[in-house]
Amino acid sequence: MIDTDGLEIRIGTPDDLDEVMRLSTLAAGENGFLMPDPEKVLHAVWAGLTQQGGIVGIIGKPGGQIEGGVVLTIGGMWYSSQNVVEERVIFIHPDYRSAKGGRARKLCEFSKRVADTLGLPLIIGVLSNNRTEAKVRMYERQLGKPAGAFFLHNAKTGVLAGTEQ
Repeated sequence: MIDTDGLEIRIGTPDDLDEVMRLSTLAAGENGFLMPDPEKVLHAVWAGLTQQGGIVGIIGKPGGQIEGGVVLTIGGMWYSSQNVVEERVIFIHPDYRSAKGGRARKLCEFSKRVADTLGLPLIIGVLSNNRTEAKVRMYERQLGKPAGAFFLHNAKTGVLAGTEQ
């Protein structure tokens, strides 16, 4: 467990599966633009919870509600056999977003620590239409200027494809 100014971030375990999947469902509904595939989400989450190609950082006591988390995968880019640490999702449960402690910042610091420990580059993207500027500012404070941007055509985050009415 890592105590960062009174806010404890722990490494997720298989016992956290149900809560991490619940948080992932909330994240997909808020930030996603395609229908989530529970099997694919489970694969990424399980890899992190078992530390087999990933790691999950969690804010919250074992067995209780997770206040926030980050799912990291470790693998190669499409054009290289070298590995990177990729942040798949960082998400704070809506009930804890206004709480003190800088949860998103602490989870970003956790991601940086993982990358530093492994000696690998860290790649993070912000794909959101919800408070995007604030998220980008947080990452800029932690990582410096961005190295690119995401663009969508025929899609919008927070509106899952196939669910529009």
